[in-house]
Amino acid sequence: MTEPIQGLDGKFYDLSLDPDTDDNTLSFIVKPLDPPPKESVHQETSSGTAAVSGQAGHPLMGSIHKKAFNDTAGDTHRKTFDEFGLPEALLRALALLNFRWPSRIQARTIPILLQDPPRNLLGQSQSGTGKTAAFVITMLTRLDLTNRSTQGLVLAPTRELARQIVDVIEGLGQYMGVKTQFAIPAMFVRGKEFDAHIVVGTPGTTLDCVRRGQLDLDHLKMLVIDEADNMLDLHGLGEQCIRIKSTIRHNVQILLWSATFPHRIVEFSKRYAPDCLTMTLEHHELTVTGIKQMYMDCINAEAKFGVLVQLYHVLTIGSSIIFVHRRDEATRIAERMTLEGHKISVLHSALENGGAARDKVIDDFRSGRTKVLITTNVLARGIDVSTVSMVVNYDLPMDKDKRIDFPTYLHRIGRTGRFGRIGVSISFVHDTTSWMQLMQVSEHFGVQISKVPTGDVEVSSHLIRCDIFNVYANLG
Repeated sequence: MTEPIQGLDGKFYDLSLDPDTDDNTLSFIVKPLDPPPKESVHQETSSGTAAVSGQAGHPLMGSIHKKAFNDTAGDTHRKTFDEFGLPEALLRALALLNFRWPSRIQARTIPILLQDPPRNLLGQSQSGTGKTAAFVITMLTRLDLTNRSTQGLVLAPTRELARQIVDVIEGLGQYMGVKTQFAIPAMFVRGKEFDAHIVVGTPGTTLDCVRRGQLDLDHLKMLVIDEADNMLDLHGLGEQCIRIKSTIRHNVQILLWSATFPHRIVEFSKRYAPDCLTMTLEHHELTVTGIKQMYMDCINAEAKFGVLVQLYHVLTIGSSIIFVHRRDEATRIAERMTLEGHKISVLHSALENGGAARDKVIDDFRSGRTKVLITTNVLARGIDVSTVSMVVNYDLPMDKDKRIDFPTYLHRIGRTGRFGRIGVSISFVHDTTSWMQLMQVSEHFGVQISKVPTGDVEVSSHLIRCDIFNVYANLG
């Protein structure tokens, strides 16, 4: 039992532990209460959770992450998970993980996806909207747990995203006896047949397992392609997805999730998921709220490194991710930062020791053993690390035609804005071209990107610190 909190804005909020955080982070979900409660009213929390009561100035409020609850705005009736006809064991897990109400995308899609006969879907989904839980809930509900054959297959562009998806499946399926397996390098036994209800993998490795006869898809019920637009941008992944589907000789439910809807995605969906329903987001929905977006004007490209070094003590207030264009540049910057005496991790697809090294880097970052991570776009999509308070665009994201990549920019800064959480993003500009590209970002998303001075390190550091702490201190 806990009393509601009154925020600095005078409004009342219900506070509960955030189920997405790891064991090393104290993080909360804040939900506005309307109408405000009477003084005697107490809010019950779901089993397995706890809450903190008090004013918004409570010392623990510095650790609070804000969760967006406006995704049901405009609905005349707020649905509950009980209304979807889900298995009792799944409802139990949802309650334990404090999934109180479906997000907007979950409320829209789950009832449709659970219809019989099953419908295919092409869904547009921004990071942090609850999309993964939406398709996992659907998949778990459709499983025949008495049959150990593979009935669900999820394809993801990176091993990091695949591992995160499995975490969601195992969390929501913890009372169902569901078995999962990876089809990613070094995460399965070669020559041994898969015997899991759900397999999650990258396209190349999954296709190889199917061809070798290790992965039997004869009993498959649902196929999910996550980050479909990113799959098509990465050489060969889209074609591998098509080849996997060509090995399936019966009808299955197909879900395609994409951050954007360019023409190639629409054409791909026609080939891959015929007669699919389409769910899109309005342009104004494709923004990340709660993120203070700033930029620093560097003298030239080489000067960006000096600015980054000077900002190191600010990067470690929480956890930070630094994005660069190329793998060799990520390695070079990490090595130079290390020589400067700073602790920094690097993650990209060409690390020595392959997947095991990548797994260790991301696990150390999630746990807080490392606090600053430099990476390429391999981490731009889908990855949720709740402690990230700052993202640095050392290089602005570019598409293959050397134009500003708006979706990737949104995904990058969204690493510090998952589920409406709060944070800061800083983009480095160093010439007229990068300046104009940043202004295109500002115009495209209709946001103001504030300038932070680079000439005075103490002033710039102070301004960034103030933005971080002000965001943490305000609920309204």
